[in-house]
Amino acid sequence: MTVGSAFVVNGRFMGRPITGVERFAREILLALDQGLPEWLPGVRLIVAVPRGTPDTLGLQHAEVVEVGRRQGHAWEQLELAGFRTELPLISLCNTAPIWRRDQLVVIHDAAVFSLPQAYGWKFRLAYKVMHHALARLGAGILTVSEFSRQELSRHLFLPAKRIGVLPESGEHMLRLQPDDAILDQHGLRERPYVLAVSSNHLGKNFGFVAEALLQLGQPDFDVVVAGGSNSAVFAQRGTSLPPFIKRVGYVSDEALSSLYRHAACFVFPSVYEGFGLPPMEAMTLGCPVIASRAASIPEVCGDVATYFDPRDPQSFIQALQGAMMSDAQQKEAWRARSVSHSLSWTWRRAAHDLVHKMKERLR
Repeated sequence: MTVGSAFVVNGRFMGRPITGVERFAREILLALDQGLPEWLPGVRLIVAVPRGTPDTLGLQHAEVVEVGRRQGHAWEQLELAGFRTELPLISLCNTAPIWRRDQLVVIHDAAVFSLPQAYGWKFRLAYKVMHHALARLGAGILTVSEFSRQELSRHLFLPAKRIGVLPESGEHMLRLQPDDAILDQHGLRERPYVLAVSSNHLGKNFGFVAEALLQLGQPDFDVVVAGGSNSAVFAQRGTSLPPFIKRVGYVSDEALSSLYRHAACFVFPSVYEGFGLPPMEAMTLGCPVIASRAASIPEVCGDVATYFDPRDPQSFIQALQGAMMSDAQQKEAWRARSVSHSLSWTWRRAAHDLVHKMKERLR
């Protein structure tokens, strides 16, 4: 490698709301910013962003540069594509300029191929065309789990060995100051509660949880549902929402940290995940996980989670009731195992794995 070498980072994600993909990009970039002087001395990062995008990361070594006049896909495919083309490009959030040859692209999952019914046809078509083009035109493809590597290998007709893996982490939750006000706001100190995070996305399978919860009768615990849930998802023959189900809506990261820390367990019913960041966040904060045995989830949660069949409500109910009936000593041991399991999953490790792929681009 040559002194003064640099990489351009696709910073389009910096102007978007933070979901799992954006969280990954933010944490990887922060870890790269901190570790690159040690790992690749003399190599710089130039973070290209659309005009008007604020630098919310406080990067210490990377340079943030506004590029072009457009926004969104047009900015990425037209203006980012032509920016500093002599340098390799790193894109961390599923999309990248198709015609830029020297680049690394993280594709988080193959859901548009394996779960097409979860997306509109325009989105499906755009992502399928883009991902096939990137694979065919020589981009270095990366993903976030061995499960996703095998899925992308199958759908993009690439040897699995050509796809790198950058596993995720939940350690960003440790930087947050928990906001315990949410516990008092919703009366969550009175009895144990199970935490779930709702989503209307088909792959998240939250309708399954709603169906199962309505069969519980009157349990001696509450179920707290965070996120964008709609009470209609709980409706069954016109019934209203049972009082033990408490919907708290969208919450801040600080409030979510508090919910994780005080929950008896966290429920994750997804049928398709490239990685599954929420259960890793939960385990990092010592919250036991009950999860579906599907996709990447067993790979991520290992032998620490309690698993259920994501298409069998009775399987879920049995797992949930078994967890809630555990005695205090069993629950404390489960929390300790959860934290221990999470310790080997760090953003620094993922960023260091990315650096190995960056080195190949500098030879």
